[in-house]
Amino acid sequence: MSLTFAPTDANAIPLHVFDKGDFDVWLNAQSQTLRNWVSACGFTPAFGKSVLIPDETGTPVMALAGYGDETARARTRFPLAAIAASLPAGTYALANDLPDGDLETECLGWLLACYAFDRYTKKSGATARLVCPASVNAQQVEAIAAAEALTRDLINTPASDMGPADLETAARELAQAHNCRVTVTTGADLLAENFPMIHAVGRAAPASRAPRLIDMRWGQSGPSLTLVGKGVCFDTGGLNLKPGASMGLMKKDMGGAATVLGLAQMIMSLNLPLKLRVLIPAVENAVSGDSFRPGDILTSRQGMTVEINNTDAEGRLVLADALALASEENPDLLISMATLTGAARVAVGPDLAPFFTDDPAFSGALEQAATDVSDPVWRLPFWTPYDKMIEPGIADLDNAPAGGFGGAITAALFLRRFAAGQRYAHFDIYGWNPAPAPARPKGGVGMGARAILAALPRALNL
Repeated sequence: MSLTFAPTDANAIPLHVFDKGDFDVWLNAQSQTLRNWVSACGFTPAFGKSVLIPDETGTPVMALAGYGDETARARTRFPLAAIAASLPAGTYALANDLPDGDLETECLGWLLACYAFDRYTKKSGATARLVCPASVNAQQVEAIAAAEALTRDLINTPASDMGPADLETAARELAQAHNCRVTVTTGADLLAENFPMIHAVGRAAPASRAPRLIDMRWGQSGPSLTLVGKGVCFDTGGLNLKPGASMGLMKKDMGGAATVLGLAQMIMSLNLPLKLRVLIPAVENAVSGDSFRPGDILTSRQGMTVEINNTDAEGRLVLADALALASEENPDLLISMATLTGAARVAVGPDLAPFFTDDPAFSGALEQAATDVSDPVWRLPFWTPYDKMIEPGIADLDNAPAGGFGGAITAALFLRRFAAGQRYAHFDIYGWNPAPAPARPKGGVGMGARAILAALPRALNL
């Protein structure tokens, strides 16, 4: 699997990309022989379609590909990635400008079309390679593709090979590659260092899968950015046990951690001028005699008490302690990412990354960036009148308010209590692509990271 551009090659096959109107004009200007070949192959410039044009010896001398019409492109991202998947193995070079769309984003889509999760079986993505166009920053696009591949690999790896210790190993490997500083607080030390809710959620797991807080730092100057990622490596639901059908994808419940590690890799690879901190509470929500229980009241790092009304609402508990720690340093921007609620999926489906913030400047920068780089986000409200729904009376907060209304909002409001006073945004992502699409095979996928990356210069005045 190579998520890099092909070296410049004089023998690269010229690739002509068309929408319908442009194609008809171009084709009418070609030789009768070429027109006959195109007709015999039944080629039309539909979305993702392609055809090779041979010379008299049968050697391909050009490729034609369809970019689709505006309707097709609006329904599916990365039309160039769809073309990459339809072409046979070889090296290709764009021979004309794309009909529309951002060339750098489309070239990234081509690289991501080459991704396949091949740890356990032989598998490949697209085998066609692209020569990077001269106007595209190859180093930046390749760095983003590699970071997205890291996120996908982490999410796709089953919990048998991606427990809290394995997630720590992945963070340490990333840190070593970029000269980061890492500290990890594990097991009973979490109590000694005042991370009681991280400990409570993870304490039922065996010692080999003990809970931990991973703390990674990079950069010496510039504005400070702290990323907090939910690292629930498997979620049984705890004593509020999930039904089997709901447990099947719970290896992806560390998707927030995987996404912030991918985003961190992008930031470090591109050497953005900022101070970065990454916090990952890594746990397994297991079932044993030491499980935390419905009705328990936990005291958080911040001192607020939390009544446990559902042990399957554990992600917000581990994030709360990490957010409290992050807030102690007052970073210039604090972002949490988590596969947190089914309510968010009901609200916006699997393709959008909903986010919450009280900061209109960050929201504006993010929404524009998301459009620019084809990484869609959707703002949901921190609706303060719902605060009373997370106040049970017997404790300061309720981790799972009854009623079921506004579940993504009440979860976000819960987290906001622990980021009080900070410039804060929370992303409730899905982290999974349920059906294959161009550049996005079925399986783990990063959501929101590229939009955040593109928004940071404006959001932090870099």
